[in-house]
Amino acid sequence: MEQPTGDFRQDGARPRTGELVSGELLLTVGGPEGSEARPCPDEWRPAPRRIRNLVQARPELGPSPAVGPLALGSGPADLPLLDRERDVEQLLGLLAEGRSVRLVGQAGSGRSALLAAVAEAAAELAPDGVVRLGGHRRTANDLLQDLFAATHHAPGFRPDRAQLTDLLAGVGAIVVIDDVEPVGDELEDLVAAAPECAFLISVPPGSPQLALDSALRDHLVAGLSRSACLTLVSRLAGRPLDEAERAWAVDLWFESEGLPLRFVRAAALLRQRDAAVDTLVAAHEDRGTVFGTVRPVDEPDDPAVLESELRRTLPLPSVAESAAPALRLVDGLSDSARTVLHLALALGGECPTAPHLPALIEVGLGESALQELVDCGLAVSVGGHHRLTEGVLTRLADLWEPAGVADGAAEHFSWWVGNSSVSTAQLAAEAEVIVAVLTADRAADRPEAVLRLARAAAPALALSLRWGAWERVLQLGLEAARTAGSGADEAWFHQELGVFALCTGADRRSTAELEAAVAVRAALGEQRGSAGARRMLDLLRDEAAELADGAGELATVKRRPVIRRAIAHAPYRFRSIAAGAVRTGRDTRRTVIAASAAVVAVGVLGTAVGLSVLGTDTSPGGRVRHSGSQEDGTVPGDLNFSSSPSPEDTAAAATESGSPTAEPSPSGSTTSKKPTPTRSSPSATATTTHGPGPTQAPPQPNPKPSTGASSSTPPSPTTPPPTGETPTGTPSSTPT
Repeated sequence: MEQPTGDFRQDGARPRTGELVSGELLLTVGGPEGSEARPCPDEWRPAPRRIRNLVQARPELGPSPAVGPLALGSGPADLPLLDRERDVEQLLGLLAEGRSVRLVGQAGSGRSALLAAVAEAAAELAPDGVVRLGGHRRTANDLLQDLFAATHHAPGFRPDRAQLTDLLAGVGAIVVIDDVEPVGDELEDLVAAAPECAFLISVPPGSPQLALDSALRDHLVAGLSRSACLTLVSRLAGRPLDEAERAWAVDLWFESEGLPLRFVRAAALLRQRDAAVDTLVAAHEDRGTVFGTVRPVDEPDDPAVLESELRRTLPLPSVAESAAPALRLVDGLSDSARTVLHLALALGGECPTAPHLPALIEVGLGESALQELVDCGLAVSVGGHHRLTEGVLTRLADLWEPAGVADGAAEHFSWWVGNSSVSTAQLAAEAEVIVAVLTADRAADRPEAVLRLARAAAPALALSLRWGAWERVLQLGLEAARTAGSGADEAWFHQELGVFALCTGADRRSTAELEAAVAVRAALGEQRGSAGARRMLDLLRDEAAELADGAGELATVKRRPVIRRAIAHAPYRFRSIAAGAVRTGRDTRRTVIAASAAVVAVGVLGTAVGLSVLGTDTSPGGRVRHSGSQEDGTVPGDLNFSSSPSPEDTAAAATESGSPTAEPSPSGSTTSKKPTPTRSSPSATATTTHGPGPTQAPPQPNPKPSTGASSSTPPSPTTPPPTGETPTGTPSSTPT
């Protein structure tokens, strides 16, 4: 192995290592051969603790109250939200009723601003307050994990879907999510996972419509009124508008239908025009200083009047230029802001945070440069992260060539993600930037840089629980490994993808990825590296075998206590329950035995109860006819007690149900080994005992032995006759 040189830009970054619990699995990240998942011991499983009385929980994850002028009231002058009072009132009423709402509208309609305003006003609506989340490029599972992390204290724990459903069932909060990407059934499942929460989410333009049975309802965020747009431009420009500027703003309002983003950019154009006017005024003052008292005769004495006259000399942009002013706005940016914008264009619209800018593009004042982009309406800040607004990337892509701007970004982030001083929260904040750097390097045909950053960033993203970004990094790394022809890296990414699929419940995909990792390493002769993948494959096969073996007996085993309880509480319904068990069970022999045990239990314990309720009528031949029965001896409703089980089935059924073993007597009846004497009243024909104990009839004389029965051994006085039969010669009696 080559010795390190000490330069982090040349040496392989040391991957992060750690452990976390994912559902029922213990995940070890950053091992020598890759990550590995195994069953988590019971003593290592975390116990999440609920965080009560949440108020504005985790605001760093969602739409912040200060996102520049785009928020229509969140700018430097702390402007109030304009022309949105009715929208805020309607949304608060829907959330108070427990309904979930989806904000829809055109690009630049102010959905994020309205979302932030409602979140500020809804703090007292729900018992658990407001939870703010950011949905930009996050999957539904990532959003559920963020919601769990905001409402529970369980570091290093990512519950599975079943556990999340149980943990979030009791959370009652207003969940505010900006720029949600999941749609359709995935979005419906996200809302259904927290049934006690009311969701307020905004979706990008062009999202599909909701289904008819959706739990969400749409709320259209329309444009502002003309007066609100004029007020917005005036406040953001920092001065009142003159007549020409008001007419220009009205024309823009007709063209844009009152979209707030257009007027944020229009105010930036007016500020650039004012800066040009200030340059002319300064030049005029310099000329007066140089030439003394020499000045034109028609020059006004009032400086304000002079400024107004100089402003008239500069034409306003046309309506077409105001509708797409990106090119004109770029001309008015400072050098640092223009450099940051160029980097964001190279990264697909993602802006790294300010601490990374000096190392990437040598910009020392990164905060001011980012804020300048926000003030111009070219970027938006959500949760401390910046990205370009809609339309800027496509408009400026042809203007600047992104090649060469982000060449060193992969090396920088490869070192940064492996630095022990970087926290997992910082890694999660830069997850989208890391994916953007990988995408830019892939487009520039640099697979080695992609491999290096992907192998360093994948364990870090796994430990930071940004698993949506983790999966994308693994897929980009696998593609780069195939392009570069690196078999070892390809096997590593296959195993990582198999671990990810195993932790997310995709067993088939996990099996395919792990088998691919084993095959590639076997072809390379790396038998040691395949040990972890083989252990996880054995785990998957064992689970599949257990499910296959237990599927047949699961219904029968789980039905047994249900059948016993049903017989104990309602003896006359045992026939339908036993029939259902026979229909659903796969093991016919065991099911029949269980049903026979139920029949014997009723015959032994409930004969007198049945006789006392239905009444008896002794017919010739020793058959008992119940009152209301048909001529063939059956009871209406398929309740027939005329048949009795065989002695073999009776003995097997008694053994199966756990009752004392019954042996057949010579007369054909069963005799218990441990008879329990019962005191009977001589005045009663049949005694009914109410309660859990058995019910027995008093012994009756038998003057006429039955045909075919042995007369040497009389029936046991403590054992009732089998179900559906009476002792031969027993006189008909009327139950008391």
